[in-house]
Amino acid sequence: METSLARDLISDEEWAFFERFMLAVRAPNGRKPTNHRLVLDGIFWIARTGAPWRDLPEEFGKWSSVYRQFRRWTLAGLWEEIMDALNHCGAVTDALQMIDGTVIRAHHQAAGGKRGTPRQGFGRSRGGFTTKIHLRVNAAGLPMRTEITPGQTSDYLGFDLVMADNLPEPSVLLADRGYDADSIRGKMEARDVFTQIPMRKSRKMRVGVDHSLYSLRNLVERCFNNLKNARRVATRYDNTAESFLGFIDITSIRLWVRLLST
Repeated sequence: METSLARDLISDEEWAFFERFMLAVRAPNGRKPTNHRLVLDGIFWIARTGAPWRDLPEEFGKWSSVYRQFRRWTLAGLWEEIMDALNHCGAVTDALQMIDGTVIRAHHQAAGGKRGTPRQGFGRSRGGFTTKIHLRVNAAGLPMRTEITPGQTSDYLGFDLVMADNLPEPSVLLADRGYDADSIRGKMEARDVFTQIPMRKSRKMRVGVDHSLYSLRNLVERCFNNLKNARRVATRYDNTAESFLGFIDITSIRLWVRLLST
């Protein structure tokens, strides 16, 4: 148990990064601040193991308190604020970017959020309930933006979700043939972004691709693999879209911090 818990404890350097953001989120009703570092350790343990909140080891404190703090931070937009700061810190080049999507299987107990499954990012397929993660990655293979939709959603919609924000603009954008559409190429051309997208077999007007440049797209696939090391991301256990996105963002932030610390 001690070895397993130690894997989730954050280092002093990592805590120094998180602490400045944690202190900016005020406790409701003037409550005395809790041990945020211990709470964060507990959240990281849940993210890595995929365990139910009630199975949180006592060493991290009362599970319900850790869960409430996670929800409080998530609904306050803390994880998005941290991701925004990382994307604009200038520590990693963003001239080259990639986008992709992957389908995640949802646990049967997760489906059926209070506001309806489509609104919470659940979709139905032969395998049951699924959610699609849409990901935008920089040249260092680090997540820049993630969004979720029902599993059957097209990549076209996912493109609009991850590209329509205030992130640093790429000079070159790589994507697989699932994004081969005149509308996407036109939007990027209007934004002065050079796209490298392989053609669909049905395309009448042929478009070439630089295969040596396109080979760098494996960075987004490797990023998905790194994110899925967190079981709470590899399988969806959360009823609400906010909580599931929260775990994706938390895992993304840890990837950033680990790279920056080296």
